[in-house]
Amino acid sequence: MIIDGREIAKKIKSDVKQRIEGCESKPKVTAILLGDNPSSESYLKMLEKTCESVGFGCEICRLPNTTSEMQLLSLIDEKNKDEKTNGILVQMPLPAHISEEQVIMQIDPIKDIDGFHPMNAGRLFKGEKAMRPCTPLAVITILDALDMELTGKNIVVIGRSNIVGKPLAIMLMQKNATVTVCHSRTKNLAKHTKSADIVILAVGKPGFLKQEMVTEETVVIDVGTNEVDGKLVGDADFESLKDYVKMITPVPGGVGPVTNAVLLLNVLEHFKF
Repeated sequence: MIIDGREIAKKIKSDVKQRIEGCESKPKVTAILLGDNPSSESYLKMLEKTCESVGFGCEICRLPNTTSEMQLLSLIDEKNKDEKTNGILVQMPLPAHISEEQVIMQIDPIKDIDGFHPMNAGRLFKGEKAMRPCTPLAVITILDALDMELTGKNIVVIGRSNIVGKPLAIMLMQKNATVTVCHSRTKNLAKHTKSADIVILAVGKPGFLKQEMVTEETVVIDVGTNEVDGKLVGDADFESLKDYVKMITPVPGGVGPVTNAVLLLNVLEHFKF
């Protein structure tokens, strides 16, 4: 079975739209972009479209690559204080002369809709209410949409990044799953993946997960986004797996649309209805 992320995203957006109907003020997202990175521009166009579809405001601040760190921090501070701005995101990567760590620290944790601020990471670790990173939240949302009971499930997460692997492992443990985090130094990876109920991929290597590494009962959630011969592909060998495993998310059309949709949920976390 192929999991349709677009349908899950559609339902989230419909629910969000209903929640803000009748509100005098509307939620607003502010995105900040330095330079003219084509992939960032593409993402921001999609963000504008997504926000517009549910009635959110979307402000995009485009700054030159020569913008100083102090100027960027000052703009973020301005948006922190702006009561009409409910969510702030800064497009990465940043120019070499600007510290990503300083920029993330500058964002008010309650407006940190990417969920990268150390305060949000700490709260997540402790099991407290926090802005959760969108991609891990999208994975959890997909599993919830499939009515999948995670208690006691053996789940393998391949990838240990601060953005996906680490926070996702914590979120899965909070749902009582038994989580194994694998990475480039893991020995006998197939032994782990073959014994897993669910395999979640976030390694950035096209076609990394092969049929012989899983069973017919495996559920595969592919977070990977790679470009091969001008086409977008995931970390799983999709063609060999789609009719073999129990369920799999495609790329594109799987985790990506849900990631964009759950960003809206983060915006609503501290919106005053």
